[in-house]
Amino acid sequence: MANPKLKDASVDQLFRAILLLRNEEECYQFFEDVCTINEIKSLAQRLQVARMLKEGKTYQQVELETGASSATISRVKRFLQYGPGGYGLVLERLAEAEAAKRKE
Repeated sequence: MANPKLKDASVDQLFRAILLLRNEEECYQFFEDVCTINEIKSLAQRLQVARMLKEGKTYQQVELETGASSATISRVKRFLQYGPGGYGLVLERLAEAEAAKRKE
């Protein structure tokens, strides 16, 4: 269920646009137009933090490998545990895609 504080027509349009991207190159093109490099790097870092936390890594291990602050790590952990499930969904699908690719 979408967060009512977030959901509106412009966000719906943004998400529909993202879903139309066909490959990584198109994602690079779109996100580089829409976001700053630092914003993209921050999003990527949060996903990496979530993956490592889900794997059972400690805050210290995550901080050393990703450079994320303890506040970022804590926030990601909170959303992994109590959030709407987006991290879990994406991490599961990434793992499935990686497993399928290894079988090829």
